[in-house]
Amino acid sequence: MSADSVFASIITIGDELLIGQTIDTNSAFIAQELNKIGVWVRRRVAVGDVYEDIKEALDEESRESQIIIITGGLGPTADDITKPLLCDYFGGKLVVNEEVLAHVKFLFEKIFRRPGPILERNLKQAEVPDNCTVLFNKNGTAPGMLFERDNKIFISLPGVPHEMKGLMTDEVIPKLLEAFTMPVIAHRTAFTAGQGESMIAELLKDFEPALPPNIKLAYLPSYGMVKLRLTAKGDNKTDLEKELNPYFDQMLLLVKEYLVSDEDKKMEEVIGGILKEQHKTLATAESCTGGYIAHLITSIPGSSSYFNGTVVSYANEVKRNVLGVLQETLDTHGAVSEETVIQMATGVRQKLNTDYALATSGIMGPDGGTDEKPVGTVWIAVANAEKTETLKLNLRFGRERNIQMTALHALNFLRKFMLTNG
Repeated sequence: MSADSVFASIITIGDELLIGQTIDTNSAFIAQELNKIGVWVRRRVAVGDVYEDIKEALDEESRESQIIIITGGLGPTADDITKPLLCDYFGGKLVVNEEVLAHVKFLFEKIFRRPGPILERNLKQAEVPDNCTVLFNKNGTAPGMLFERDNKIFISLPGVPHEMKGLMTDEVIPKLLEAFTMPVIAHRTAFTAGQGESMIAELLKDFEPALPPNIKLAYLPSYGMVKLRLTAKGDNKTDLEKELNPYFDQMLLLVKEYLVSDEDKKMEEVIGGILKEQHKTLATAESCTGGYIAHLITSIPGSSSYFNGTVVSYANEVKRNVLGVLQETLDTHGAVSEETVIQMATGVRQKLNTDYALATSGIMGPDGGTDEKPVGTVWIAVANAEKTETLKLNLRFGRERNIQMTALHALNFLRKFMLTNG
């Protein structure tokens, strides 16, 4: 199939999505993978476990897009109605796929090793409509299914994220590349920190209107940062990138004061890259962030080569006995103070024998604030063997966001410190 633009719709199925019990991360992953091959996601739709609602969504989205991807409703329980619905929708009948059946038996007998016979409901996972192309799910019991009608492709995937991701990578993307001649879409993404979306937009107020019609600028704000994505459409990837790159370089110059990376990376990835480049190590001492910063750092593969560890010094006793914060400092200045985070950073750097240290102490809320130190008051310290620098924040959000904002500000403060003092 050939088209100037290839559009997709994503339909996620499940009552748990509609009531907020489960957060839909599948759509984001699917959209990212489709965009990489030149497919533009036109719409994302969530529907409950209601037969007619799912059929209506299929009808509507097939009028909008050439590719319709469905996730969810393929499990072994009564509320998983996607497979029989698709069988009816495309006029097929359920038959046993022997390859899937053998895989289900292998999982239960050799991998799961559950006592007793395999339940009939589990064996029925091997039943698929006879008019679909089976997408083999090596990570689970529910296979994916591909249907074609009126030059449209419908794909049904399990809702379990790691199963869906494996099928997208191994089965769906290769089949879509065979089925469609894709248009070329090129992206360049940078991210900034330290200013909000409106201030960054002000810096680019003359740049954006001067872009050619086939290049668009998108602002993607998040906690304490703004990603800037230039997207170009064309016919030839090499020519498109040559056209896009000078505009991207121009944009970077305009936001250079707040630029963190000229790649689509997370802050913790940037931190890891700097530490690797400098051949340096890091430790953290966290009070108000409760280990969240260490979690972010260690979420990056290979972080053990530069991150020695953390001390979650939530109680003053830990600040004293483990990090060496003086009782006099706590009595005179309090746990949330510049003096305390300086001693926390110094203590953890010496204790864990690292080149750099990062420390946080603050009041995240909703209680615990005073007139002198209201909720949202945070002190951050970064240190190496020669010097220590501090930063005070006055945040105004709820507890969860205060923790996330503190972590981002702390990592950005560390980033600047390392670049200056590395």
